[in-house]
Amino acid sequence: MTTNSAPSEPYRAVRWWLISVAALIALMVLVGGATRLTESGLSIVEWKPVTGSLPPLSEVQWTEAFEAYKKIPQYRELNTGMSLSEFKEIFWWEWSHRLLGRFIGVAYLLPFLFFLWRGGLSGELKRRLWLLFALGGLQGAVGWWMVASGLTERVEVSQYRLATHLVLALLIFAGIVWTVRRLADRPKIAAPARLRFASALLLVATFVQIYFGALVAGLRAGRAYNTWPQIDGALIPSAERLWFETPWWRNMFDNVLTVQFEHRMTAYALFVLAALHAFDAVRSRAGPAASGALWLFAAVSLQAVLGILTLLNQVPIGLALAHQAVAIVVLTLAVMQAERLASRQSAHARPRAVPVSQPG
Repeated sequence: MTTNSAPSEPYRAVRWWLISVAALIALMVLVGGATRLTESGLSIVEWKPVTGSLPPLSEVQWTEAFEAYKKIPQYRELNTGMSLSEFKEIFWWEWSHRLLGRFIGVAYLLPFLFFLWRGGLSGELKRRLWLLFALGGLQGAVGWWMVASGLTERVEVSQYRLATHLVLALLIFAGIVWTVRRLADRPKIAAPARLRFASALLLVATFVQIYFGALVAGLRAGRAYNTWPQIDGALIPSAERLWFETPWWRNMFDNVLTVQFEHRMTAYALFVLAALHAFDAVRSRAGPAASGALWLFAAVSLQAVLGILTLLNQVPIGLALAHQAVAIVVLTLAVMQAERLASRQSAHARPRAVPVSQPG
């Protein structure tokens, strides 16, 4: 068997299935971002995985849902006097977010069971797909864990839980992108070890930056310190302002100034690392890895510009969602670059019934 064999129909179908699921996850992340920006995430105060698929279908049901929302602190402290029509606006955002999550679960599980029934998936691939399914189930529980944090003592969800929810979603997304890449045979790229290390470091830094970005969203830190390049009147704020909470590490998660500052600093580090990686890949004539590095640097640059514009304009929903969308693009390119430079299993190790050779 060679890498030039005809594309495998079963694996081609698996790839398209996974690409579709990844696209749905990306869409769900954006809907989740809009839900957060519109303060809609606490509008549904119960977790009903099955019966919750249906929205209120009568005025009586709408009134019951609204009365339940009136019992939580967010309504009492932020939205007192909200009309039923205004409640419906925030309800539909959260309901759409949850419905999309349920749809993704079905869109993943049913084709997966079909492919298992058909046979031909390698043992490694089956284990990876079961792991992704388990993470998807965990994500549903984490989503409710996040919502529950805002139902009793807070007027919004915990930024810790929000960040966990987002990072887990994008970890599943990244796992799918990696798996899709691994379902195509490509020649191993002869590249220096430093390029492989840098690509892995870029991927890790991207996840760290996404985590800090979620903390910024959870604390509404983007609506404060809306100047650039200075923050709080300086390029580097005073230590007294950055580290006044005790213990000191809480500032990294709870202090609005510190959270926004670390998000900026990580962005600068990511930009420099992406630039150096692109320069090194081009200089090393690393072929596809050089092109991948340039695309990644371009996406990181665009993301930086969008981040600055979002900050200066105090987080308008359009710019904020564009910023989040390009973050998904950056993550996708970072995963592809890391996979491109990672060691690759020989195609001969896969089952003979399902050779893989479709380029991608």
